[in-house]
Amino acid sequence: MADFNLDNVTQLRARAGDVTQYLWIAASAVILVAMVFMSFTTIEPGQVAVRVNNLTGSSTAVTQPGWVFRLPFGIQSLHVLDASPQTFQMKGDVSEDDLHVEKLTVRASDGANFHFEDTTLIFQVLGDEAVTVARDAGTEYRYRAWIKPYARAILRDEFGRESTITVSDPSNYGAAATRAQDRLNAFLKPHGVVVTQMVTPRPKFNSQYEHLIEERNRLRNELEVIKSNLERAATDRERQLSEVDRDENKKIQERRAELESELATAVADYEKTKRAADTYKIEKIGEGQAKLAAARRKAEELDGQLAANLRAQRAEIEAFRSQPVERVMERLGESLEGVTINIEPWASDASPSKVVLEQ
Repeated sequence: MADFNLDNVTQLRARAGDVTQYLWIAASAVILVAMVFMSFTTIEPGQVAVRVNNLTGSSTAVTQPGWVFRLPFGIQSLHVLDASPQTFQMKGDVSEDDLHVEKLTVRASDGANFHFEDTTLIFQVLGDEAVTVARDAGTEYRYRAWIKPYARAILRDEFGRESTITVSDPSNYGAAATRAQDRLNAFLKPHGVVVTQMVTPRPKFNSQYEHLIEERNRLRNELEVIKSNLERAATDRERQLSEVDRDENKKIQERRAELESELATAVADYEKTKRAADTYKIEKIGEGQAKLAAARRKAEELDGQLAANLRAQRAEIEAFRSQPVERVMERLGESLEGVTINIEPWASDASPSKVVLEQ
């Protein structure tokens, strides 16, 4: 019976050794798997990581989402940072946390105070500068502590340059917000943080000044309406002038066409009349020249005839002078034929040379 029991114990020990070996293998596998899972970390979209080599002190930024490996046993450590856009608000009368603080109050350049009901800044960590963020601020969300002091001081400084009159103009406080964002980034970018957007509502003043601002805005709106009406009136005037010019130009063109037609007709009539006048002139000049030539010929003929008659008369006179008294008396009688003349001849001398006639 004792031998039988000893064999059983021996068998049990052998079996127990085999189970222990399997248990050690299983435990080693579990530890290995656990170490593998502990050596990998998942980086979600919108996150960056800083992998630090604790032996050399070097750090590298991991910006691609996915699985990130680090050496176990403290050789490497991995710090995950939120690189997604985050909102910083200055609103209300009390601070709640690093991202929600009391409203921004500013003293203007003329000494008056105004405030913004809700000032919002959108900022985020620069993924490539994750090492700088972790080195300067630390891990997790410690970089948020920089936003509050920088934002409040710079915004007060930039808006404080404006007076209560100029800051109530949206274009002026918009320019001041742009200057403040530029200055804020000049301080934050070296630490790996950037402000991507800044939203500042219209500044608030006391009730009396708010009323004056509203009144000014109302008058400005009325001025814009008047300007719009003037521009519309100017446009209507230009349109009406264009229409009048178009109509008058049409009339002018029509009248010009009529006048040009009348001018062409008048020129044609003038040329026709001129040609007729030239023809008439040529005809009359020809007729006149012909009549002049005929008259000249007639005059020459008459001149010759007169000259011949003159010569004949002169010849008769000469002949009459040379004829005796009897011939003269004969001729005189011929000329006085049919005329009764009472003649009482007398003589003053014995041999008269002429006869004196008395009636």
